[in-house]
Amino acid sequence: MTEIVQVALRGSRKEFFLNSRTLWLRLRDIVIVQGEHGESSGAVFLKDPTLIALKRPGNVTHEIIRKATEEDLDEIDHLAAKEKDALEYCKQRIELRELKMDLSEVEAAFSGSRITFFFSADHRVDFRDLVRDLAARFQCRIELRQIGVRDHAKRLNGCGPCGRAFCCSTWLKDFHPVTLRMAREQQLSLIPGKISGVCGRLMCCLAYELAQYRDSAERLPPVGAQLKTGQGICTVTRTEVHREAVWVRDDEGGEHRIAYADLPPGPYHQCGDCNCGKKPKKGEDGGDDPRRGNHEPRGGEPGGDSGLDVTPPDIS
Repeated sequence: MTEIVQVALRGSRKEFFLNSRTLWLRLRDIVIVQGEHGESSGAVFLKDPTLIALKRPGNVTHEIIRKATEEDLDEIDHLAAKEKDALEYCKQRIELRELKMDLSEVEAAFSGSRITFFFSADHRVDFRDLVRDLAARFQCRIELRQIGVRDHAKRLNGCGPCGRAFCCSTWLKDFHPVTLRMAREQQLSLIPGKISGVCGRLMCCLAYELAQYRDSAERLPPVGAQLKTGQGICTVTRTEVHREAVWVRDDEGGEHRIAYADLPPGPYHQCGDCNCGKKPKKGEDGGDDPRRGNHEPRGGEPGGDSGLDVTPPDIS
């Protein structure tokens, strides 16, 4: 089986390549790989088969061509200086022509026949005059590629609010949709500065533990449910999903906190009989309809009432 090696390319990009030529490689070796637009250079980042399998590389088609020679290393240094010059010159022309675009990175092909400029913008940008300026200066094929704000942050790299490197720059392969509802379900503060990343969008990590929060929310009684406790009937006023606890109010107006482990067993309400706001589904309004599911009998039926009929713990 052909060995798969992860190579660190320009910036923070890391991709998988086939070592079909059975080259003897060590970590941080400079190699020439087959890129999207011809040859490209990079450094060996990971080659342990066990760790490669954990990253699930999928279908790998590109391969490592050779280890970098002295001539290749000289060419890499020359291209790095050329890219730096192209970045500064392009920024000057953007400012001079008053274009509303944010340049993020410049990448020169290993052959030197192409220079690609990556930028982000809120709207469509007419950069035809800019391309003419760049082509006249560098005498090669010029390509301007517009990317999203998340891809822009991925290429720039940096540290997030957690103090660690960006997920998108280190291990995250694809960007998944992140919505404000995810933050609400986790009872997070909706202040934009606390739930937004450097890119200005909602942080990708809001989706990491969402399934666990939803599981905790399903186990806890909803707001408005009535529980029979040692101090009488108490009404759930709010829940703490991350700590798996609820706050209840007794008849005298006092509030108490009850952990999930101390709650009486559920279900904690019958749909339509409590104040949770849920409407009973079809077939759940009494009678012997088998579609009632696992709901308890409604009030007035044998063995049922409008609250929770269990022996509860005392609240101190």
